[in-house]
Amino acid sequence: MTVTLRQLRYFLALTETRHFGKAADRVHVSQPALSVQIRDLEALLGGPLVERGSAGLPLTPLGRQLEEKARAVVDGAQAIEGLGRRRSGLSGPLAVGMIPTIAPYLLPALIPALRRDHPDLDLSVQEAPTARLAEALAAGRIDAAVLATDEDTARFRALPLFNDRFLLAGTAPLIRSMTPPPVHPHPDAVDSERLLLLEEGHCLSDQALAACAIDRSALRLDLGATSLATLSGLASGGVGVTFLPELSLASELARQEGLTVLRFANPEPSRQVRLLLRRETPDDPWVGMLANALVASAEPLLAHARDAGRVYETVAPP
Repeated sequence: MTVTLRQLRYFLALTETRHFGKAADRVHVSQPALSVQIRDLEALLGGPLVERGSAGLPLTPLGRQLEEKARAVVDGAQAIEGLGRRRSGLSGPLAVGMIPTIAPYLLPALIPALRRDHPDLDLSVQEAPTARLAEALAAGRIDAAVLATDEDTARFRALPLFNDRFLLAGTAPLIRSMTPPPVHPHPDAVDSERLLLLEEGHCLSDQALAACAIDRSALRLDLGATSLATLSGLASGGVGVTFLPELSLASELARQEGLTVLRFANPEPSRQVRLLLRRETPDDPWVGMLANALVASAEPLLAHARDAGRVYETVAPP
């Protein structure tokens, strides 16, 4: 037996997540399948690569030696395989990063569409905050990233994809107490003592704070939430109010029965979702194909949100 690229890719996913289940999700296989490949790799190399009984799954000395060499091999293989993708569009390996406030909502539509329309595409997705994705993109570990912030134009170029507007979300009584109907609130009228945001480092939190003209230190409820699903659950329970992007609305309204949304007054706060590429990346056919697939996957979610905004925008008295 010889070491395979699949084993090295699975191992690198494990080094980046330090969790067998998360590594399996990243490379889109079951956890048992990933574990088998890691054990086979350990058998080939003659020793364990991770300390399975330790918190955080640290690498063994052998694992640390392998990590650097595996990275060079996988990066080189991706560069070679990418030649085919650059010639023919969306085929061969493609690594895309997405921020956590986009990935859970866009991927369920995007991945089946890409599999249907581009069966030769070998897609891998990394979900991480903006700073980590920008670092991975600059280092060549991913080919593109879907973000909602402006990044360093000296290193990157961005293709605008779609505008994603924010709505105020909470229980009807709480929203009614803050903004008597039929008034549409301005973001800066939102009570900082009631505002729920994601933990520091998420761009959506920074965008919400900027829209409300609030300093994070003024927040009474800084809960360190890491997902919009957590914020929606808290908001539907009456803990406070939060900002939800249109992209997330179908999922969060279906998940949280007590959640009501209200549109803001014009101009509505929003985020511009972009496809980020290294400045040196050629404008080859796969770039436009991927951008079109992202927009096509987002359009039904945005249309549903705009309908939902009309349905839910009037928080009427009981």
